[in-house]
Amino acid sequence: MKHFDNTESLVTVRDWLRFAVSRFNEAQLFFGHGSDNAFDEAAYLILHTLHLPLDRLDPFLDASLTHGESEQVQAVIERRVRERLPAAYLTHEAWLGEHRFYVDERVIVPRSFIAELLHEQLAPWIESPDDVEHVLDLCTGSGCLAILAAEAFPQAQVDAVDLSREALEVAARNVADYGLQDRIGLIKSDLFAALQGRTYDLILSNPPYVNAESVAALPAEYQAEPALALGSGEDGLDATRQILAQAKAHLNPGGLLVVEIGHNRDALEAAYPILPFVWLDTAAGDQFVFLLRREDLPIY
Repeated sequence: MKHFDNTESLVTVRDWLRFAVSRFNEAQLFFGHGSDNAFDEAAYLILHTLHLPLDRLDPFLDASLTHGESEQVQAVIERRVRERLPAAYLTHEAWLGEHRFYVDERVIVPRSFIAELLHEQLAPWIESPDDVEHVLDLCTGSGCLAILAAEAFPQAQVDAVDLSREALEVAARNVADYGLQDRIGLIKSDLFAALQGRTYDLILSNPPYVNAESVAALPAEYQAEPALALGSGEDGLDATRQILAQAKAHLNPGGLLVVEIGHNRDALEAAYPILPFVWLDTAAGDQFVFLLRREDLPIY
């Protein structure tokens, strides 16, 4: 492996942090998988590599690294620059709030506005979380939303569905890490195809929703993720159309459908002008996640 030149003078965490930020900026890396700037990404990778608390950088800034530690830090910086992999693929972990999930290249890096809504148990739309008995997480990927749903609704059995068998292998590891094997069932299915006869009080989905033009322009860090989990037709709504067409048959009376659609709100509302979409407030605004009641969904 080729190493960067002239790193012998890098001794402390502060030295390596400065070096990493410079290299990341010089390489014009893209950030969007847990951090949004070179400093935060460099700090995270260095702290993780050194097995230090991720939320306590300052006490360690002037600590000197051993030769072996310097080699490990240099190696992770090199991989981030050379391979353009999301940091989560280098550390095999991603965070949604205080929840940690195992990830690798078999799944997209967990990121969903639905996570923060589950933290609030979808209030006020769900008045009694204990009354939610059956939940479906479509396109579960790493299983993160299924796990958060199981925690938010303690009486619920959760079906976690994905078309990718490899993704379900990752989800199984996360479900086991949280000790939820008895409450979360993993099902290989193309959306609702293998769910005949199953109905739910709540259906969640963070499906593929990137349009073809945007897929073609994605930075290398996103292109490292499974293509199956990103693109969804010319306008990004192919999967969402299928969900809207089939969800009613799988919802119990009064049941809710909650779907994340990225930047496609305008296109979705134009395609379904009579549907009474409820756009849920998230930290980034009310453009990204919609809610529909079973009774508001069309019959196809």
